Amino acid sequence: MGLTYGGSGVDVAALERSRRAIGRAISSTHGLGPARTVDGFGHYAGLVSLPGGRMLATHTDGVGTKVLVARMMEKYDTVGIDCVAMNVNDVICVGAEPVSFVDYIAASRNEPRIFASIARGLARGARQACVPIVGGETAVMPGLMGGRGFSFDLAGTVAGIVGRGRLVTGSGIREGDVITGAASSGLHSNGYSLARRALLRRYSVRDRVRGVGTIGGALLRPTRIYAGPVLEIAKRCRVSGLAHITGGSFAKLGRLKAMMYEIDHLPRIPPIMGLIEGQGVARREMYSTFNMGVGFCVIAPPSESGTIAEIFKRHGVASQEVGRVRRGRGVSVMSERIA
Repeated sequence: MGLTYGGSGVDVAALERSRRAIGRAISSTHGLGPARTVDGFGHYAGLVSLPGGRMLATHTDGVGTKVLVARMMEKYDTVGIDCVAMNVNDVICVGAEPVSFVDYIAASRNEPRIFASIARGLARGARQACVPIVGGETAVMPGLMGGRGFSFDLAGTVAGIVGRGRLVTGSGIREGDVITGAASSGLHSNGYSLARRALLRRYSVRDRVRGVGTIGGALLRPTRIYAGPVLEIAKRCRVSGLAHITGGSFAKLGRLKAMMYEIDHLPRIPPIMGLIEGQGVARREMYSTFNMGVGFCVIAPPSESGTIAEIFKRHGVASQEVGRVRRGRGVSVMSERIA
């Protein structure tokens, strides 16, 4: 059957069952406090109402096992960009503008030089996203982190604001809507358990491969931040849905609304993903795990496609029509049913 995400230790179906169990527990808290919960589980960001018709959107995410590659390369100045990106790219999926960010670094021991390097990446990501970092926590926990030497994890939380009239939930998605895909910068920060298993059996992170560069360099390429173009698109265009293509890849589209999402025109497979596939990962598994060159999707009526493409281009992001919304339910990529 070849290499799979599940065989690498990440069973997506089992994880989804765990998430549903967590969702049932946290949903019991939604009536607490002075703010009314609008959407508290299952979308890209949680929403609570604020006075004046605005809503507060929040999201928490981390960098995943990409931090292991940073440790192998002894290069820590880019994973902070990933941390900001993984949070900001999710919160903009409801049309919210990020207004504050906090980070959390957990480490096996105190390493001021490494912490400073991580912080420089966080600051670079924050500048790209135009969001202030207003606080955070650095925790040293000897014995909790596994392995020899220095080990760490990195996560963050973003808060955003959106007016009720600009809220994008996916409820407006209709048959015939066009799916525009914005180019990714690489693997971003998902699927690394499978990527590491596929590549590091044959290569070291220092090995150089034609068309890819060094393996470690390709794996550490920072996640693209889409806040600038996507928020402009949300303001200028009639947008039906927004999706950050992360864990589970294009299956994420299914969480917006129960429709059939047909992806039938992907860009050329990025070299690092082609190299992973060449190590024995089936094409369907690739479509179900990695972004395959598309890091963000905008779903809108066909009449908006030209403006959407123009805005992405002006922000220096390549984009193209990658598919359409049909009647039915599920997600197919290049005729492969993945959800």
